[in-house]
Amino acid sequence: MSFHGFQKSDFETFQIEGLEGRMKAIQERIQPKFRAIGEQLSADAALLAGNEMFLHIAKHARRTVNPPKDTWLAIGPNKRGYKAHPHFQVGLFDDHVFIWLAFIYETNHKSAIAESLLQHLDEVRQTIPSGYVLSQDHMDKRAESINDMDDEALKKTLIRFRDIKSAEWLVGVHVSAEEAAAMDGQAFMQLASDTVRTLMPLYKLAMSAGS
Repeated sequence: MSFHGFQKSDFETFQIEGLEGRMKAIQERIQPKFRAIGEQLSADAALLAGNEMFLHIAKHARRTVNPPKDTWLAIGPNKRGYKAHPHFQVGLFDDHVFIWLAFIYETNHKSAIAESLLQHLDEVRQTIPSGYVLSQDHMDKRAESINDMDDEALKKTLIRFRDIKSAEWLVGVHVSAEEAAAMDGQAFMQLASDTVRTLMPLYKLAMSAGS
């Protein structure tokens, strides 16, 4: 299956009341698109990383009452799971698409990864393009523009990620729902692939620190 783009109805999924109805829409509307995106993007990422990368699609299996506010795919180096490893994400909230290089709170070797990024802060800064955004909590749909962060502010996010068990560090791109719905599949795939390519040096830096 090839990816033909997101539609307004994909984002309206998160307005559906109730767990069962929303999950049904996620499974029918969004997850087939995630599989198409993920199959191509995992191949792209594998070439860049120099090793096999595996696709994981969020199942939201632990939810019993509250419907998910977002959903995502993850691409990482481990076939059995992604949360304990640096990984790439593509996902949707009701008002935007996110494309992340993600270090979430379950990441193994958090301190070593954060220290490596701190020691290479100039490289981190040079790698992240103008217009990218940074989040310290994957459950919060807000993110801070890298343009608004000086080196000291960026350093503080990494120190927080290192020192606080629940802290996270995600960097990448937000695309508004309106902009995403106006893009065809090829344009979105190019953006996703470019984002992975751009952030791959940070992924490799993190992987070497955690090995």
